[in-house]
Amino acid sequence: MSSPSGPAQPGRIPARPDVGATAPGDRGDTAPDGGSGEKEPDGARPGAAGYRAVFAVPEFRYVFAAHLLSSLGVVVCEIALSFLVFRLTASPLLSALTFALGLLPYVVGGTLLSAVADRYPARRVLVVCDLLCALAAAGMVLPGTPVAVLLALRCVIAAIAPVFAGTRAATLGEILGEGDLFVLGRSVIRIVNQSAQLAGFAAGGLLLAVATPATVLAITAGTFLGSALLLRLGTLVRPARDAARGALLGASLTGTRRLLADRRIRALLLLTWLPPTFVVVPESLLIPFSDLLGVGPAGLGLLLCSMPIGAVVAEPLVGSFLGPHARARLTYPMAVFAVLPSLGFAAQPSLGWAVLLLVLTGTGISYNFGVDRWFVAAVPEELLGQAMTVMQAGRMTIMGLGMALAGVAAEFAPLRVVMPAGGIVGAVCVLAVIAEVRRTAGEAGEAGEIGEAGGKRRPGPLPATET
Repeated sequence: MSSPSGPAQPGRIPARPDVGATAPGDRGDTAPDGGSGEKEPDGARPGAAGYRAVFAVPEFRYVFAAHLLSSLGVVVCEIALSFLVFRLTASPLLSALTFALGLLPYVVGGTLLSAVADRYPARRVLVVCDLLCALAAAGMVLPGTPVAVLLALRCVIAAIAPVFAGTRAATLGEILGEGDLFVLGRSVIRIVNQSAQLAGFAAGGLLLAVATPATVLAITAGTFLGSALLLRLGTLVRPARDAARGALLGASLTGTRRLLADRRIRALLLLTWLPPTFVVVPESLLIPFSDLLGVGPAGLGLLLCSMPIGAVVAEPLVGSFLGPHARARLTYPMAVFAVLPSLGFAAQPSLGWAVLLLVLTGTGISYNFGVDRWFVAAVPEELLGQAMTVMQAGRMTIMGLGMALAGVAAEFAPLRVVMPAGGIVGAVCVLAVIAEVRRTAGEAGEAGEIGEAGGKRRPGPLPATET
């Protein structure tokens, strides 16, 4: 591999061919039915070697370290800013709003700025996003900053997030290839996201116990700068995927419409978005639920940590002990299973049983293994960054909507009704989307374009409208 500071050759950069069982950058490594030409034994364990192979790619190690820093920065920033706003206003509403603003602006960045991910070189986009987040965090530190400005700066970070996430996801395809290493690389990113919630809340609480909110916010600005430095020094220069010029807003909206007009891509986006939407229903109601149990702050903290713990445990286990085909076969069952544990809240469980239900819910994250591979195979090369941006923005936006609707429902109905109702409605919706995904997989398979567990990416552009 050439020096990270040097330019990459145009086109895809294959992952190290000497690592792992297959060359993941080879688009022909998957048969139309999702196989690789030979059937993989169900008991095979390439995932264990796969995670090692992912970290054996030097560029990925830099991306991993940068993501770890920026993820911790975002979580700690949310906690510190919420604490600062509450100290300045004594308003629980405004304090809670700082967390909501971490989700709502995703739709703005993901829709109006999504073309950035493909129009400019990926490394430049990632570094600039981190620098802008660092500037926003630094602006929060300035003495006398009005609360409205603090919240606006939080919106800036949230609007940048989907562009950064989409660009990084597309870059993983260039670093690791389109095969199993890409899927495992995305798995590592999800593990970091869930772990950052646990470590970030703990670190934020400890830092706020010994330092002022302004000092903690200054530290978060440093994490963004550290992430930018790692990405600048450790990743290759790659050309933009789409060299088209014109109005950025128009290109973003046009690209989003083209993605949503494709039946296969639309179905996979819905499969990505819907399970998390209903998973967050019980999670968003844990504060009133803990009050109902009378467990206090310690019990609430345990409940809040349960779902990320389930995700952090399940993700590496599935990635390590199951091969690509077994993981693909788990996609549909786990997508449905993710929303089912909330049905247990109808029995008004004790703290221990509630923790178990939430841990089981967290294990449903493993359904993403199959969806990631199918999605990257369905999207044309020139729109990959924009597609990943739309995927991330839609997921976070619809999760925020799910939280809001759960809160509204809990105003009019008891928790023992609202929390399991999310599971019932979620199961129906997810099953309907799965049926659509299966139909589009069959159509694509007949066209020889994509298989149920992977396949070749379609080389041509998306149609302007669905045919």
